[in-house]
Amino acid sequence: MTRIKHSVTVGGKKNKNPLPVLAKNIDSGRVAFSHYCVACHGFDGQNTGVPFADSMSPPVPSLKSARVQAYSDGQLKWIVDNGLSPSGMPASKGILTDEEIWSIVLYIRHLPEPGSLGEPEMYSGNDENNSRSSRLSQER
Repeated sequence: MTRIKHSVTVGGKKNKNPLPVLAKNIDSGRVAFSHYCVACHGFDGQNTGVPFADSMSPPVPSLKSARVQAYSDGQLKWIVDNGLSPSGMPASKGILTDEEIWSIVLYIRHLPEPGSLGEPEMYSGNDENNSRSSRLSQER
């Protein structure tokens, strides 16, 4: 099934990322990721601190996993654009710009160590931590 998904159901395989691999583009991807993706994937893209990630059906994958990293950049953009059914991955078309999505793809290719960015405070119940999350997502 994974092979079919990689080659048939997920489009964009031949599309190339127009953004160069530069620290500023990766950081822009981190910021965009923190606005749109953190609730399910954690700040680090590896589900750190996301209480439901393993209990979803299918489970939320670590974006650093070999299975996710095997997608081409164009396929990753396609997934973010269109979502991935029947998983819980929503479509972002019309919400994120193409440049934001391409920068997220760069961030996914350069994810930090698991847990190194902390956990999403939205699950902590601590209002003081929620202000830290706001500061992280407003950086830039």
